[in-house]
Amino acid sequence: MDISKLGEFGLIHHLTDDIQPRNASTLHGVGDDCAVLHYPDKEVLVTTDMLMEGIHFDLTYIDLQHLGYKSAMVNISDIFAMNGTPRQMVVSIALSKRFQVEDLEAFYSGLRLACDRWGVDIVGGDTTSSYTGLAISITCIGEAAREDIVYRGGAHDTDLICVSGNLGAAYMGLQLLEREKTVYYQQVDEARKKNNQQALAQLAQFQPDFAGKEYIIERQIKPEARGDIISRLRELNIRPTAMMDISDGLSSELLHICEQSHCGCRVYEKTLPIDYQTAVMAEELNMNVTTCALNGGEDYELLFTVSIGDYEKVQEMEDVKVIGHITAERLGSMLVTRDGQEFELKAQGWNPLKK
Repeated sequence: MDISKLGEFGLIHHLTDDIQPRNASTLHGVGDDCAVLHYPDKEVLVTTDMLMEGIHFDLTYIDLQHLGYKSAMVNISDIFAMNGTPRQMVVSIALSKRFQVEDLEAFYSGLRLACDRWGVDIVGGDTTSSYTGLAISITCIGEAAREDIVYRGGAHDTDLICVSGNLGAAYMGLQLLEREKTVYYQQVDEARKKNNQQALAQLAQFQPDFAGKEYIIERQIKPEARGDIISRLRELNIRPTAMMDISDGLSSELLHICEQSHCGCRVYEKTLPIDYQTAVMAEELNMNVTTCALNGGEDYELLFTVSIGDYEKVQEMEDVKVIGHITAERLGSMLVTRDGQEFELKAQGWNPLKK
């Protein structure tokens, strides 16, 4: 169905009419000039992200359902990174005429799947046209008690540095997808030069073989916000001293914590959690797997520091690893290699404004 048949408000009704609020703080959701929210006893957390076609995603290898899921999760992850609970979401989309109603249905199905996963209400947004591709802007609203909020600037000397999950998998998934995309378009160009219609028809049905690499592909196109880690921290009565989610790479995020906490750090190469598929892919592409783990980005794992007194509690946590410790600022931020050498950490992760 062509979107113009529905119009802006018809499309909004089509996508959101059956959304039922589930949070007590959502007094009124989609359908008016503003959503109405009520937070009497909590601090309100607000985060927003823009995702631009050609910069943050490529529709050659991510379908709209997965894109909707990922768009929601990267915002939900920011609320968890402040030790908060996500409650509401506002979704705005700018799209070109190449998209149909069914495309937006797929996007919203992924979006709602992510929101259902963490009990988030979609309470509004906007839709408009675009001449430059698909643009997505999402704002997520959460809550936390004032004493529970964790900032980047609270790390102290001797604190332990912890990370959930594993690192570098999403980046390796991206490298694999980009490689297969390049190979595909090279084959298309060759077939067009030869005017080989049979080859072009076959390429139209082409699907890369990702057998044995499913995990790193999923980590790229379907990231998961680590609300499970936040729940476990609360169960064990551990309050992190500083925390971030890993969107731009471990080294970049850790340097943010060190800068805002006025401290240094030591991270040990031998402790970095790396999945087998990540290591295999790095070797296949002749890349250093430690560099990938430090700088890859889009893992959306949690990086946090805790008091050294919480060491035994942290050891009880499944899927969390201690990778180093905080030091005095004058000692700098360093990576300690497997053979004991120290190298200064560099922020070499994702920077969308870098030339």
